[in-house]
Amino acid sequence: MGAPVIGVQGSSYPEKGTWQMSFGWRHQYSDKHYVGDEYQENRTNEGSEVINDVDLADVVVRYQASKRIELSLGVPYFMGTRSQALRNAQREIIERYQTQARDVGDLIFGARHWMLDPEKHPNSNIQLGLGVKIPIGANNVTDTFRVFQATPLPGSITNDIRTVDQSIQPGDGGFGVLADLNAFKGLSAGKLALYVSASYLSNPGETSGVRTYRTAPGEEVMSIADQYLVRGGASAAVPGVQNLSFSAGVRWEGVPVRDLVGGSYGFRRPGYAVSIEPSLSYVMGKNVFSIGVPFAVYRNRLVSVADEANGRHGDAAFADYLILAGFSRRF
Repeated sequence: MGAPVIGVQGSSYPEKGTWQMSFGWRHQYSDKHYVGDEYQENRTNEGSEVINDVDLADVVVRYQASKRIELSLGVPYFMGTRSQALRNAQREIIERYQTQARDVGDLIFGARHWMLDPEKHPNSNIQLGLGVKIPIGANNVTDTFRVFQATPLPGSITNDIRTVDQSIQPGDGGFGVLADLNAFKGLSAGKLALYVSASYLSNPGETSGVRTYRTAPGEEVMSIADQYLVRGGASAAVPGVQNLSFSAGVRWEGVPVRDLVGGSYGFRRPGYAVSIEPSLSYVMGKNVFSIGVPFAVYRNRLVSVADEANGRHGDAAFADYLILAGFSRRF
């Protein structure tokens, strides 16, 4: 997020030689467990659900090298807390505890190109992009875990320093290639625009070598998984309010079972969420403010490569909604 759809009142192509600084914030509270697309309500009822409370701040600098070519550099900062239940030998829940991770995430440098001349196509265009992900983010953050020792009887609780769960590691430990697409078509003299965007992060590296402390075969170390995001919908100028637009569309994001390039060994939680994504964007001079709240309508935790080999189907915790806020300014 961070900009209204080009083709809607108040939006336009950036001029050659201009810079843009963008700041984005994503909040996600994941506490609903799914196996496949079946909600595991029993986890909530017994209080054993894992809860990920994650915030991601993202700073992106863009430079318009020409009317058609954009260069960008993005660095995120990740803040995640994971609450989990501790069970005894009888599988009874005896307490809950938290682990956390805070650090810079992986850097992404990219270039994008408008396929049609913006001067001749002010109301419709397609932009293609290609970038590289550089793994500067920590992928082996550790914290104190509470561990139940069954022997000697009646058992005891000890503290153990371990790497935190993959879902709250700031980085993934691998170089990647990011490909993306953005397209729009303006209608009704700037009152309405259709949009679609898609991005795919390919991580050729198979595993990071970071220990998971899991015992199932194939899950001993963390996988470096691909990721994808697809969005599409319509944006319209809000009547009576200059430079305010409202967008509504569908958002589909997830992690595939198998990577596009390279192996898919190691522990990962493949799956995806489909959301309805309403948002607002407001242009004030060179500044743009945006807010969106995608809410999930379908979630599916898929069978991983390790799951398949072990004849099981792992679960994953999904969020009911996201909060996406953005601010950008052109210079």
